[in-house]
Amino acid sequence: MTPNLIRQAAVMLSNLLEFNSPADAKLSEFFRNNRDLGTKERAFVAESVYGVLRRLRFLSAVTANDDNDPDDARKLILAWMLRVQGMSIQKLESMLSEQQIEWAHTIKAKSTENLPLAVQADVRDWLWDRLAAQYGETEALTIARSMHEQAALDLRVNTIKGSRDEVLAKFIAENTSGETNITKTPYSPIGIRMPLRLNISRHVLFTEGKIEVQDEGSQLLAHLVAPKRGMMVADFCAGAGGKTLAMGALMRNTGRLYAFDVSEKRLHSLGQRLKRSGLSNLNAQSISSENDPKLKRLNGKFDRVLVDAPCSGLGTLRRNPDLKWRQTPEDIAELNVKQTNILTRAARLTKAGGRLIYATCSLLSEENEQIAESFLVAHADFKLLNASEILSQQQINLDTGKYLKLLPHLHHTDGFFAAVFEKVLPATEPATKTVAVVANAPVADEVSVDAAKGSEAPAKPKAKKATAVKKVKESTTEVEIEAAASETEAVSTVAPAQVAKPKAAKVVKEKVVKEAVIKEKAAKPKAVKPKALKPKVVSPKAAKE
Repeated sequence: MTPNLIRQAAVMLSNLLEFNSPADAKLSEFFRNNRDLGTKERAFVAESVYGVLRRLRFLSAVTANDDNDPDDARKLILAWMLRVQGMSIQKLESMLSEQQIEWAHTIKAKSTENLPLAVQADVRDWLWDRLAAQYGETEALTIARSMHEQAALDLRVNTIKGSRDEVLAKFIAENTSGETNITKTPYSPIGIRMPLRLNISRHVLFTEGKIEVQDEGSQLLAHLVAPKRGMMVADFCAGAGGKTLAMGALMRNTGRLYAFDVSEKRLHSLGQRLKRSGLSNLNAQSISSENDPKLKRLNGKFDRVLVDAPCSGLGTLRRNPDLKWRQTPEDIAELNVKQTNILTRAARLTKAGGRLIYATCSLLSEENEQIAESFLVAHADFKLLNASEILSQQQINLDTGKYLKLLPHLHHTDGFFAAVFEKVLPATEPATKTVAVVANAPVADEVSVDAAKGSEAPAKPKAKKATAVKKVKESTTEVEIEAAASETEAVSTVAPAQVAKPKAAKVVKEKVVKEAVIKEKAAKPKAVKPKALKPKVVSPKAAKE
């Protein structure tokens, strides 16, 4: 550490405090413009500025002379080293100016008793109010403080190219600080956790496509989708494709997997990752919005549709601490409209019996439970499935209730929410009527032939055929239903067998009734003729009298 390095960190922080674009993008640009910085120097700049962003309200409180004192990036970096990292003034003194040494003593002596809860949580007042209302003050403070810590490095093993045990053994063999630093993730069956920040992008396992950087919570979301071999699956907000690739591996590179996104740039990143993955069942498509006309032809085609919706990202504050300062209540309201619209459109892509999965990396119920509940109210053709049961079916022992709800302080993942909806199969009654009309002719013909065997009356089959035609003409509504439901292949193949027996019985009954009627008609003329002769017999008797 040098005075110049501290100065550069302060310059970078001053830029980030404008909160006009993502911190990671600005940091990457800074490093591109300062290529002379070595690995350790870059690590200090990144760690210090992110450390300040995680604890900004607290550090502002210990550096400010009064409530209106603007944040000074130099003071904030110094306060982070003294009050968060626990460095001593004596250790830093040789690198500080006289003014900075004076600041250091003031910062060190500043009392932090009775700080407001929002300051202790290091979030804005509006966000604290919502978290406290939703979780209660105690748990809200615990959740917020868990976001002060840096996230571990989670990896997903690409099971198309290797196994978790194989990858884990290689990392442990390379680890000089002890194997306890590298472990299996507690919930995801394909994850590895590494507390140490390593440059994975150049590791041979990464370049060969055997591993991907992915938070365990995101891995679990792919398992919650539960895609199976041969299915047709859509990732409706694919982004850079982390979950898309995970689902492709779960499908064992079979079926068809679609990745949709409005960002060409993000889909390009997916393309680079796809080359390493070894998957060949993925089709990435850029769309203008959730209402892109090209989606129409895919309505009702997908077995699984994942909507990892645009959200506030407040569950990822360990990795993206700037979000809690950049987001506003107005942003949340705008996101709610987007989330509702995207979920509604994705529902139309889901086939009957298929599943629609809604997910966010937010902590707020406005983006989570409230969206899910509103969707169910507006879509009677969907029902909610229990997320814990779906995970249990895959030997993942994680029970968070009907929704998947992950929290950093409980599960050591990013904050995640997910709801699984299943599209209810259409009612069977209309389908049965439809098939009865379609099956009328062939079933009637077969039964008529069977019934006519051994019969001497050739007019009987004609009577049945005329009856069948008459019935079709009278059943106009049933024919219309049949036309509307003609795409339902499963019903049309099963229903004829179900209808065959009742139809046969009906035709036989009609035959018996008609035979009885014919016999009656045939008997009546014989009875009438003798009656007609009676007057001739009576007349002679009358004459004799």
